[in-house]
Amino acid sequence: MSATVLSVVTMIALVILALALLLSVVRVIIGPSLPDRVLALDLLTVSAMGFVGTIAIRTGRALYLDIAIALALLGFLATVGFARYILSRQRPLSGSGGEGHP
Repeated sequence: MSATVLSVVTMIALVILALALLLSVVRVIIGPSLPDRVLALDLLTVSAMGFVGTIAIRTGRALYLDIAIALALLGFLATVGFARYILSRQRPLSGSGGEGHP
């Protein structure tokens, strides 16, 4: 009985996470601005981590958790990189530096 409940719950979770993955891919494609696309990519990474974690629970293999940790690191680094890129695009290129910022 317990295995059946776990199987049903993980299947429902996989369907919901697959829907989240699909919607975030759509947002990446049609996002009106670059920050919207970056946020959608971050959501895509988190949804993929949840998907992999749910598969780890469903199969009982801990190897999938290592994949989820690697995805978390990659997603964090990508978000930081995109944020720096967005900030560098918005910052004026003049070297006057009147505010005291580098």
